[in-house]
Amino acid sequence: MANTVYVLNGSNLNMLGKREPHIYGHTTLAQIQERCEALSCDLGLDCVFRQTNDEAKMIDWIQEAFEKEAGLIINPAGFSFGSIPVLDAVKLLAKPVIEVHITNIHRRDPQYHHSLISLAATGVICGMGPNGYLLALRAMAEALQA
Repeated sequence: MANTVYVLNGSNLNMLGKREPHIYGHTTLAQIQERCEALSCDLGLDCVFRQTNDEAKMIDWIQEAFEKEAGLIINPAGFSFGSIPVLDAVKLLAKPVIEVHITNIHRRDPQYHHSLISLAATGVICGMGPNGYLLALRAMAEALQA
């Protein structure tokens, strides 16, 4: 049976490719999803890829990942910087949690420097653009094999 990994995306990531392309680039979330699903298949992982602008929906999905004993790759976007409920949900997970940010949050304005989600993440990948998701999948596959 393949290991399952949830790849969850937070607020405004549905606008990738359109929103501030000088910061986030021109790659769309649909393109990232295609790449993640292809690599997951190659790595023997079942990939559940989702995006929401709704904090409650994000919490429900994290709890679902917990119930299914899945690994979690999360780009919490705006939920990173002010959502204690999302952090508390992430703390439920026993499997690895990898936080991904397309940009290097540490090189941005000060309000983006401190992700609450990092407090519960196994690891953080930031500043690698859309390829950060693929790096996270490779790291997840290795972690789930251990």
